[in-house]
Amino acid sequence: MKTMLITGATSGIGEALANHAAAQGYQVIACGRNSDKLNELDQRSNITTLQFDVTDIDSVTAALNDIHFDIAVLNAGTCEYVDLPDFEPDMFRRVFEVNFFGIVNCIKGLLPSAKAGCQIVIIDSMARLLPFTRSQAYGASKAAVRYFTESMKIDLKERNVIVQSVSPGFVETPLTDKNDFEMPMKITAPEAAKALLKGIEKQHSTIYFPTVFGLILRSLSRLPGRMQVWLSSKLQ
Repeated sequence: MKTMLITGATSGIGEALANHAAAQGYQVIACGRNSDKLNELDQRSNITTLQFDVTDIDSVTAALNDIHFDIAVLNAGTCEYVDLPDFEPDMFRRVFEVNFFGIVNCIKGLLPSAKAGCQIVIIDSMARLLPFTRSQAYGASKAAVRYFTESMKIDLKERNVIVQSVSPGFVETPLTDKNDFEMPMKITAPEAAKALLKGIEKQHSTIYFPTVFGLILRSLSRLPGRMQVWLSSKLQ
């Protein structure tokens, strides 16, 4: 039985993946901050839990020190939007602390236990593909995550550690429930979990879901920058 560690496992994609992977026979280590939700997950077959905050390096290090895993899914994330003319630099810091530095902290904690053949799965977002309105903080953090992931693929290759990048589109979660705009081709969290686990098991270097939306956005991301800005401005 393979062990899968999942951060951000108390809601959204992380919770759905924890339940789906456990049902498929994985031993799941569900990680998060919400103690009530962790207690609920702890009652389910094949799931144990760890409580820590990915932005607290000491907490992360203590939780992940010497932990055994075959697959680590770094999924914890947050989203805040820019509302001009208000511009809040601290908001950028909050978003980056979770979305980017949270992953950096987890990698620091996991690397000593990363054996040959294990998989590290890092979640970014399709939002990194185009310059969407109000998404300066979220999109920039996910673009940073993507670059970080691609670089880690190179540096961990000699150790035979498999690094996979994941770019979801719109998924029905507590975060997207707050959005007040159209979300084309939105899928449910269980649907996302099934697509994600399939990509993990096939060891795809990059995983996109939903598939059609991923194809569309990747095609648009190849347009000249001026055309991308024009197109995105029409989506406001």
